Amino acid sequence: MTKLGTTELDIHGLNLGCNVFGNTADEPTSFAVLDAYTAAGGNFLDTANIYGGGGGSETIIGNWLAKRSRRDDIVIATKVGGGDQRPGLSAKNIAAAVDESLQRLRTDHIDLYYAHVDDLDTPQEETLGAFDQLVRDGKVRYIAASNYEPDRLASALSISDQNGLARYVALQPHYNLVERDYERELAPLVARENLVTLPYFGLAKGFLTGKYRSKDEPGDSPRAPRALAYLDARGERVLAALDEVAAAHRTSVASVALAWLRQQPTVAAPIASARTPEQLVDLLASVELNLTDAELTALGEASN
Repeated sequence: MTKLGTTELDIHGLNLGCNVFGNTADEPTSFAVLDAYTAAGGNFLDTANIYGGGGGSETIIGNWLAKRSRRDDIVIATKVGGGDQRPGLSAKNIAAAVDESLQRLRTDHIDLYYAHVDDLDTPQEETLGAFDQLVRDGKVRYIAASNYEPDRLASALSISDQNGLARYVALQPHYNLVERDYERELAPLVARENLVTLPYFGLAKGFLTGKYRSKDEPGDSPRAPRALAYLDARGERVLAALDEVAAAHRTSVASVALAWLRQQPTVAAPIASARTPEQLVDLLASVELNLTDAELTALGEASN
């Protein structure tokens, strides 16, 4: 376990993505995934009010928490403002959405509450004031941002500082070995402002599992078209580098890809999801896999 940035939250090195719950994983299967994850020492769940068909994921997590009596040792992150369900970050929307999420999660507080998508139509002062009220009311412990551009994240942090409001403590960006735009402007800002990141799509929509290597034989996985979009000369270099490191450690390509991400500056824990307990094995193995500086460099150079 490690502290999530400047917070008092103790988190596992793999943030379990729960976007599949209520979607491609039904409740019994989701329970099995949660049981396996926590049995391995995991404690950090990432969901949103729109996952699982508009609250299905939160409902499953709430049912599991109640049935297993695990709320006290689980860190729950959820989100507001994305999709068609209560879109936007107005104060009214945030106040209503948090109560709905708390009800579905069957808890009295959310550990980490994200602005899921930036809202250019609502003043940031209003959004941050609403989040601050949730913290003061005890409904939320910490707030965070997802999918924010550098200028908007910087201005939000400045507004919080100037007005004594609760401050974003983390960022959830799109970041992995083949999607590295984050490193250009956001990473320096995150480091300078003493934030941490919890990257999503850590396995590049499945490409970094190494399972998708031929556009001629995509297989029957629904993820195949999105994963194969990365299969170009650069993608092949990355897979070759991953294969070499994985062989040296006698582990999987997916474990190496997540270990690379976990060891990047500012990253607290990558987010990855599993539809079955079997898919968790490689994800969890990444937490104990420490790559050498030479391996990190080789992987980074392959993806340039």
